[in-house]
Amino acid sequence: MGRMQVKRAYKYRFYPTEQQRQELLRTFGCVRKVYNLALDARTRAWFTEQRRVNYTETSKLLTEWKRSDEFSYLGEVSSVPLQQTLRHLQTAFTNFFDKRAKYPTFKSRKMSRQSAEYTRSAFTFGDGRLRLAKMHDPLNIVWSRPLPDGAEPSTVTVSRDAADRWFVSILVETSTDHHEPTDNTVGVDVGVDSLATLSTGEKVTNPKHERRDRRRLAKAQRELARKQKGSNNRAKARRDVARVYARITDRRRDHLHKVTTRLVRDNQTVVLEDLQVRTMLRNGKLARAVSDAAWAQFRTMLEYKAAWYGREAIAVDRWFPSSKTCSACGGLAESMPLHIRTWICNGCGTTHDRDVNAAQNIKAAGLAVSAWGAGVRPQRESSRTGQPARKQEPSGASRKEIPALRGGE
Repeated sequence: MGRMQVKRAYKYRFYPTEQQRQELLRTFGCVRKVYNLALDARTRAWFTEQRRVNYTETSKLLTEWKRSDEFSYLGEVSSVPLQQTLRHLQTAFTNFFDKRAKYPTFKSRKMSRQSAEYTRSAFTFGDGRLRLAKMHDPLNIVWSRPLPDGAEPSTVTVSRDAADRWFVSILVETSTDHHEPTDNTVGVDVGVDSLATLSTGEKVTNPKHERRDRRRLAKAQRELARKQKGSNNRAKARRDVARVYARITDRRRDHLHKVTTRLVRDNQTVVLEDLQVRTMLRNGKLARAVSDAAWAQFRTMLEYKAAWYGREAIAVDRWFPSSKTCSACGGLAESMPLHIRTWICNGCGTTHDRDVNAAQNIKAAGLAVSAWGAGVRPQRESSRTGQPARKQEPSGASRKEIPALRGGE
């Protein structure tokens, strides 16, 4: 078996002391301020002087801001998270100019998630104790799983979600052992009633976590709506709503991890459709169910786990008529509305389960793609596989794609 070097993040929950909490909240605010100031400077430079501002120039601006009376408080926190947010802004611009993302937007104080990234010079780690810059005590981390033996953290990201839970994500470089080769290939047809239907005939249940907690969520949202804006009770009610959402998200992610891990472990090749989930979410009747199924997250997990463990993940063309093509004779039905779950082929008389038939066609298409090496969209780049993004900026950008100028918060 082979091995693959990967950069892998291990996320743990921790419970900060009051001093750590205040220091981190102050750092989050400074990180947001520097990001907004740098974004405003880059945007103004382009529209007023037709001049590009890169990371090096924003780093010099940061030094000037620290020396000014207005922003002198930026020097009270660790400088590393501030430099890192400038690097993140540079990456955001690179993705925008490479047409992989929209134009960067200003960060709001009301963001549901706040974070700060520390590099090796801003933390110490040893004997299971992690201490960040500007802090006297190590973080009280719940080590739910061990780090790989001999792994040295390269970056540490501290975050706080809307439910007021604190997390630390430790990035290490480690190796993964490829699974034993197998001849198994499976086609996967994702759905709403069943999360995934396999070409073997198996149907993976969709737990529908959001639907199961819908009553609890509605009650929490009603309580929130009754509270006076700006009051402490409203802030508490907002956290209650966030805790319900966090419960849904955690349970959904856990289920997806279990399903995708099994698929990658048991099959050499996993084939699925290249669905445009963002477009499907515009359908008001299906958006809630599609969002609860988390198809995009399902595919992302399959792709990076396949890369880690020596498997292959193939996405076939989204326009391939997998549902209305007979997997037995290749005949094509004229139409196949969503309410039809079982159908009979007019050519050979075979009775098909709609989803199983689609999964079998997806598998056949994936095998053809693998053999001929054409007809499939390249896999999306992922930071999990360690593939660097290109860095380039074109000569200009459309005003329609860039928000109006305003001062950073």
